[in-house]
Amino acid sequence: MENIIIIISLVLFLYFLIAGQYISSLMFSIGILGIFLIGGMDLLSGFLQNEPFTRTASYALTTIPLYILMAQFVMQAGIVKDLYSLMYTISRGRPGPLGVMTILLGGLLGGVSGSGTATSAALGQIAVPELQKRGYPDHLAGTIAAAAGSLSAIIPPSVILILYGVVAQISIGSLFTAALIPGLLLMLVFSVVAIFYLRMNREALNAASKTFVSDNVPISRYIVVTILGSLMGISIFGGIYLGIFSPTEAGAVGAFIALIMAALLGKLNLDFLRTSLVETTKITVMAMFIVIGASLFGRFISLSLVPRKIIDLLGPLLETPTLVIIIIMVFYFFLFMFIEGVAVILMTVPIITPILETIAVDPLWFGIMLTVVCTVGMITPPVGISVYAVGGVSGIPIERLFKTSTIFAVVATVVVIGLLIAFPELVTWLPSQMR
Repeated sequence: MENIIIIISLVLFLYFLIAGQYISSLMFSIGILGIFLIGGMDLLSGFLQNEPFTRTASYALTTIPLYILMAQFVMQAGIVKDLYSLMYTISRGRPGPLGVMTILLGGLLGGVSGSGTATSAALGQIAVPELQKRGYPDHLAGTIAAAAGSLSAIIPPSVILILYGVVAQISIGSLFTAALIPGLLLMLVFSVVAIFYLRMNREALNAASKTFVSDNVPISRYIVVTILGSLMGISIFGGIYLGIFSPTEAGAVGAFIALIMAALLGKLNLDFLRTSLVETTKITVMAMFIVIGASLFGRFISLSLVPRKIIDLLGPLLETPTLVIIIIMVFYFFLFMFIEGVAVILMTVPIITPILETIAVDPLWFGIMLTVVCTVGMITPPVGISVYAVGGVSGIPIERLFKTSTIFAVVATVVVIGLLIAFPELVTWLPSQMR
């Protein structure tokens, strides 16, 4: 009977997902249906009375609205455009350095925005036109912006890392620290692939190169953005690494510095505050509803004993943990191609955790591997969210973007995931040095 219930629930889940239903309400509905069919109304009533409050009242989740608020202050103050203008000035408008700096900027913005879609869209509006002026083919300019935006999945403070830490019960500070080296590796790989493409299009780039034209941005703005932006990053990562701040306190400090930055840039007014607070509320409520839906869906999965059945199904493969990890990562790769990253993490981690315990895999290392796969999935067809965001704001055809972004994704998968499997210390060394 349990197997029939599982099959019916999964078929309904896939049907409504393909039909375009919101993932949060879909997990909520299927979770309620599954719990009712397995345990009856009494068990369902007990979960509905306690589970939503218990999940959303978690102290660890208070980091989400604080980092989102910090991101809104940064975005609403126009700091994204200032940073890109600064990168343009430093590179003197030269095509090669400008493309690599766009990827570096995406990593920095991902660290404060926590949203790959928002970062990709911002770079699609600001960076893509400038890259096109300097001879970049449309598909390469758009892919660089999308790849840079996708880094928000792994560059701390990533919302995906926060939610994984909550579900897997791992220190969020340790996850943030562990993600630094893999995040830098992804930025390096994306930069190398971009340089390879630039060499292939060297003649077009040289023909389109123009005399450097200053953006006429006051030096005082560059000074404010550079000093306070650096202070923000040092405060967050240094404070967490040295044990001065908890991740939640670091989010509050970062939001406060971003507010001061906006005030010094002359952007602080009533509309600025209203827009920032409204957007923060919208995104936070959406995230919390996903948490509630995933929690009920996870309860249904646990009651149906799916994890135990998967372990039994894997059987002899459990004696070779590396093979099991590769199978799981391939599974996640396809999930991240079709479903939003936060929902995938919340929906599947309760299933995967017992398997990890059986094969004795470090959940900290596994969490970072997940975020790498998520980053790659955001630029992989058919549903690369970052690619669609760039295509939407730039007007570049999606199919042209995917041809190039797939190359970026494949190279990043082989190099970064291969290195993390071969050398787990790339993930675990920095957290082991934390105070």
